[in-house]
Amino acid sequence: VVYEQDGVFIHSSCAKNDDQDSLIAGILRVIEKENEVVVDWRPLDETLDTSNILCAGKDSSSVVEWTQTPKEKCFRGTDRPSSYEAEWDMVSTVSFKKKPHSNGDATTHANGESKWSFLFSLTDLKSIKQNRKGMGWSYLVFCLKDDVKLPALHFHRGDSKLLIKCLEKHVALDESPDHERVLLVKTQKSLSQSFENLLDEPSYGLLQKLKRDPYTVTMGRFSKVTNYIFDSFRLSDPSNQRRPPSEMADLINDTIPELKINQQEEPGFEVITRIDLGKQPEVSRREPVSAEEWAKNMDSEGRILDVDYIKRSIFKGGLCHTLRKEAWKFLLGYFPWNSSKEERANLQKRKTDEYFRMKLQWKSVSEEQEKRNSRLRDYRSLIEKDVNRTDRTNKFYEGEDNPGLILLHDILMTYCMYDFDLGYVQGMSDLLSPVLYVMENEVDAFWCFVSYMDQMHQNFEEQMQGMKTQLIQLSTLLRLLDSGFCSYLESQDSGYLYFCFRWLLIRFKREFSFQDILRLWEVMWTELPCQNFHLLLCCAILESEKQQIMDKHYDFNDILKHINELSMKIDVEYILCKAEAISMQMMNCKELPQAVSEILGIESSSVTPDSDTGEDESGAELNCPTSLYQSISTPVIAANGTSDSTQQISETQSLTPA
Repeated sequence: VVYEQDGVFIHSSCAKNDDQDSLIAGILRVIEKENEVVVDWRPLDETLDTSNILCAGKDSSSVVEWTQTPKEKCFRGTDRPSSYEAEWDMVSTVSFKKKPHSNGDATTHANGESKWSFLFSLTDLKSIKQNRKGMGWSYLVFCLKDDVKLPALHFHRGDSKLLIKCLEKHVALDESPDHERVLLVKTQKSLSQSFENLLDEPSYGLLQKLKRDPYTVTMGRFSKVTNYIFDSFRLSDPSNQRRPPSEMADLINDTIPELKINQQEEPGFEVITRIDLGKQPEVSRREPVSAEEWAKNMDSEGRILDVDYIKRSIFKGGLCHTLRKEAWKFLLGYFPWNSSKEERANLQKRKTDEYFRMKLQWKSVSEEQEKRNSRLRDYRSLIEKDVNRTDRTNKFYEGEDNPGLILLHDILMTYCMYDFDLGYVQGMSDLLSPVLYVMENEVDAFWCFVSYMDQMHQNFEEQMQGMKTQLIQLSTLLRLLDSGFCSYLESQDSGYLYFCFRWLLIRFKREFSFQDILRLWEVMWTELPCQNFHLLLCCAILESEKQQIMDKHYDFNDILKHINELSMKIDVEYILCKAEAISMQMMNCKELPQAVSEILGIESSSVTPDSDTGEDESGAELNCPTSLYQSISTPVIAANGTSDSTQQISETQSLTPA
């Protein structure tokens, strides 16, 4: 029992509120079971008598009244263990009938008492209606997903806020846009509404959104949100008015328990002492890989001759647009790198059949079936809402009845059939949009999206573990790169780097222009020059903004606002060069901390920059694959800005993980 409150009444006759006989006193409980959470109300004078429970089970289409027949009573022996679940005990021994129920109807049993007990699972809850503020006793009305309303529960001793707070630990609730007194249950706690402009929201509403839905709020425009955050906390708790600003971030951390990072408990944290990484080398980028260069690297059967060379070339320069449709299928893992043209054609045939089988699954669901499948309804609703506002300024998706929008919708719905446990979570349309734009083909776009989601899956899981891990890793890398900047961020209560949340969640999709994202993603998909290169991109952006943040003494609020306003203002080529330079700087470090080595995927950290033996000082072989730069003839720019086209970077100067 995680919540219990007595003095919770049902008013069986609303017209006779003063008549005590019309009030049924009871106890309300919220009970955590192994696989579900249930809400249970029963009169005070009632013992556990399952014959009068109104039970809304997972498979029921309405609230039902258990009705025990005389014949069946004899089968209920006393030999059942007392811990046996009451409602499951009844399944094999009672029949039941549907019972329409409204607030004013009572069920009169043979003993003359009104029996109103009910229990339901939170998975069946659709909405909660609250009374108007200042209007008598606080009361709540639960509405279930089959539109059955349970009797209003009146809280005569205190209000219902504690119950709402308890329920929010298990389901996400949001104010209905149509009725301010109605709280709607959201199907995905992690991402439950589209990325909105929150400028016009009242400060209290913003606070509640932050508490209930950190994904959406952090995806929103920080520049318009953060100015309200502190006011919201102060308004909601008068004691906060006396708190110094340094304590306010702790309050925000408390409102996002899923993301709160405990450095003592989380694996991967390591105390990083100050290490001299040396000067960052200056690097340059090459021209994008052309169709001619791609074709030259294929044999007569369509196999790629030198996969490492192609990957290195894409990392250093990206791809010309005409080549993306083919090359992205390799980069995302849809096509095996060693496959022939014929093998790829056969694969596409099989994958086309598989795709349309899954598409038919949701296409063939009738309206009647969908009425009984709340998750599919919720997925469809979210997808339709998001599709209508995804990249609508792009010509591929602009205008009404655009075929691109139809494909976007159908692919996302089919993905729900592919991975029904995850289904659709808002943000996924942002990841699909560029893929579909490049592929211009429903089936190919779907399977490339599936491969991309395999990489991004943890970002969208309810427990946020993927996001939590990445924020920890980013903090570790940034501390090695610039411990002074990290200390400054911590002094401004920004040490958890929550302002990078949106970057990581959808891989910078909202930070760069559409065309720049195509370039950035294809570079990241090469998985060069190390694993978790996207974290080094974060480091590169933060290091570029460090001077302004520290010189102008930005506080918590200013940092969030400044980072958000970088959107569409970042030079993608500059950041790629800087992130690559950081990777070289770290991988050339003689004493790279173990935590950093693991994040970047480097097994040995005792390599000297000028080593050319492939062995460390102890004679052990290094796990060092072909260097990123081994076959690239791009001139290396020295730290002083002069070019030396004859200078070569040795293999061990830039360790690249397998």
